[in-house]
Amino acid sequence: MNSYRVAVFASGEGTNFQSLVDAAAQRKLGGASIELLICDKPAAPAVARAEKAGIACYTFLPKEYTAREDYERELVALLEQKSIDLIVLAGYMRLLSSVMVDAYAGKIINIHPSLLPAFPGKDAVGQALAYGVKVSGVTVHFVDGGMDTGAIIAQRVVEVQEHDTADSLSAAIQAVERQLYPEVVGRLAQGKIHLDGRKVVSLP
Repeated sequence: MNSYRVAVFASGEGTNFQSLVDAAAQRKLGGASIELLICDKPAAPAVARAEKAGIACYTFLPKEYTAREDYERELVALLEQKSIDLIVLAGYMRLLSSVMVDAYAGKIINIHPSLLPAFPGKDAVGQALAYGVKVSGVTVHFVDGGMDTGAIIAQRVVEVQEHDTADSLSAAIQAVERQLYPEVVGRLAQGKIHLDGRKVVSLP
């Protein structure tokens, strides 16, 4: 049986990347293997995490390219060379163009710190607190080229405490993210999640 090969895109600390690496090491990722980290910031802590885990890492500087389509063509070629089955966006702070989205339609997922469609885009936690919501949460969704508009795979609720700050609510949400993301990747690897138009079908 061939391994289900995963590439993770990250831009920052890499905590969700680390949770996936740890789950794979503990054989809790449904047979998936983390084959590659792609990072648009060579000095990001995520890169050091990949090096420590012995995972191949490809870094690039977007400003060296005329357009994002240019570097995405290089990335698609690299992903195809590595026979990647799934792209996992884990704190990757760039919108993908049609070059990437079309090449890997239905094979790119993202995690977002709100209960979409509420509070898409940047600073979802700040948006939620400013609005005064009583619950927030985490959404894992397929990527379709829009801003957090893809079909929803899974959601978990996080209660907003009366005295929550952006930092405290972010910490609570991130703790849930680190549990939910490996679960979703594992289920995808096992063929238990299927995309049918806007609807995601989840098997037992």
